[in-house]
Amino acid sequence: MADILIVDDERDIRELISDILEDEGFATRLAGNSDDAMAAVNAEPPALMILDIWLKDSKMDGIDILKTVKRDNPDVPVVIISGHGNVEIAVAAIKQGAYDFIEKPFNIDQLLVVIRRAMETSRLRRENISLKRQDSKGGEMIGSSPAFRTLISQLDKVTKSNGRVMLTGPGGSGKEVAARYIHANSGRASAPFVTVNCAGVAPERMEEVLFGRETPERGVEPGLLEQAHGGVVYFDEVADMPLGTQSKILRVLVDQQFTRVGGNDKVRVDLRVISSTNKDLAAEIEAETFRQELYHRLNVVPIAVPSLSERREDIPELADHFIAEFNGTQGLPLRKVSEDALALMQTMVWPGNVRQLKNLIERVLILGEGTAPIEARELPGEEEPAAEEGRVVLSGAMASLPLREAREAFEREYLLTQINRFGGNISRTANFVGMERSALHRKLKSLGVVTSAKSGARVAEVG
Repeated sequence: MADILIVDDERDIRELISDILEDEGFATRLAGNSDDAMAAVNAEPPALMILDIWLKDSKMDGIDILKTVKRDNPDVPVVIISGHGNVEIAVAAIKQGAYDFIEKPFNIDQLLVVIRRAMETSRLRRENISLKRQDSKGGEMIGSSPAFRTLISQLDKVTKSNGRVMLTGPGGSGKEVAARYIHANSGRASAPFVTVNCAGVAPERMEEVLFGRETPERGVEPGLLEQAHGGVVYFDEVADMPLGTQSKILRVLVDQQFTRVGGNDKVRVDLRVISSTNKDLAAEIEAETFRQELYHRLNVVPIAVPSLSERREDIPELADHFIAEFNGTQGLPLRKVSEDALALMQTMVWPGNVRQLKNLIERVLILGEGTAPIEARELPGEEEPAAEEGRVVLSGAMASLPLREAREAFEREYLLTQINRFGGNISRTANFVGMERSALHRKLKSLGVVTSAKSGARVAEVG
C-alpha cells in the first residue's frame, strides 16, 4: 500500500500528523532525523513525504533532503512544513521541487486538503509510470525466419547485461521494438523506458529536453534522462543528435551525472543506453557530424535489424498479428489473408519495411468491407485488372524481346521472386513452383542465378 513518510524532529508533531492521517485512512511511516528519513526512502520510496525544514541534530536539513529525494526519486511529491517559514524558504523549497509549503502551526483542514491533492498527484504519476511500463512491454517480436531467429538470438544475449547496444537497420524495420524487447526481458523491466527522438527535437531545445531545466518561475522541470533514472534511455536515430549535445551526452555516459539547464546541482542517474540509426555512422564521423568518441561509447554491442525483404517468410505471421492488433485497438474486421494476397505481399518491394506492412494492413482493413479474406486485388499495384480474363499484361521491354530471351527473362525474374519470398530456401521454392529440387538447381544455373540461405537469390555477375 502507498504510504506517507513524515519527517520532523519533534516527536509530538510527527505523531500528531500520523494520527490525523491514519484516521483518514492513510498509512504512515515516521522519521525524526535525516539518517532515518533517507534510510526509509531508500528502503521503499513513499507515495508522499511530509518534511520539516529544520531538523535538529541531523546531518542534512530539509532542503538537502528535498534535493536528494527529488534527484533520486523525482516522482515522490514532497510537502514542506516549518515553524520558521517565510516567503524566501517557501520559494527555495518550491524551486527545489517541493509540491507545496505549509507553515506551523498548521490548520488541520488545510493540511488534509494539501495532502489529498498531493496524494492524487502521486497516484496519477504512478498510474502514468505503470502505463508507460505496460507500453514498454510492447516489445513483442513476431517472426520465425532464419534472419529473425538470428536477431532474437543476439538480443537475448544482451538482455541480462547493462552493456550499451547500437541497433542498425533501415527505417521501419523495428529497431525500437527490438530495444523494447531488450528492456522488457532485462533486470530493468519494471523501470522506465524513455525514448529520445533525436530527429524530432529542435537542436536549440535538445539540452532542455534531455537534461531538464530550473527557473525561478517554474522551479525544477526534470528532463528525459532524469525520467529514465533506473531504467533505459533509447536514443532513436542518434545520428541526428546535434553535435553540441553529443559532447554533453558523452560526459553523462562517463560520469553518470549532469546539470540541468539553468541549475547548479549535479543530478545523478543510473541508466542503460540503447541507440539506433539508419545511417552509416562511419560516414557521419568522416563528415564530422558525429563524434567518434561517442560512437565508441554507444557501439559496445552492435546488432543489425534485418529489413523486411530479408525476412519475407515472416510476412504471413506479421500480417495476422497486425490484423488481430487493429481488431483489438480499433475494432477493425478480423479478416484472414488469402493465399494469393500473401503470395503478392511476399513478392512486393518494402522500402518502409515492417512499418509499411502495418500501414498497408490498416489501410486494407479500413477500406475493405465485411470479414471475407483479404484478396490480392485489394493490395497496392493490383488496382488495374488484366486486359482479359486469363491474360498477362506484358511490359514494353518484355514485349520487345524475342521469345527465347523473353522466356528466360520471365523465368529468371519469377524464380528470383519466389526464392526471395521463401528466404533462399530451395526446397520450399521447388515445392511451390512444382519442380524437383535438382531440376530447379539446373534451371537456376542455366539462368545465371546464385542463391544463399542468408541473402536469398540474385543474378550472377558476368565476368
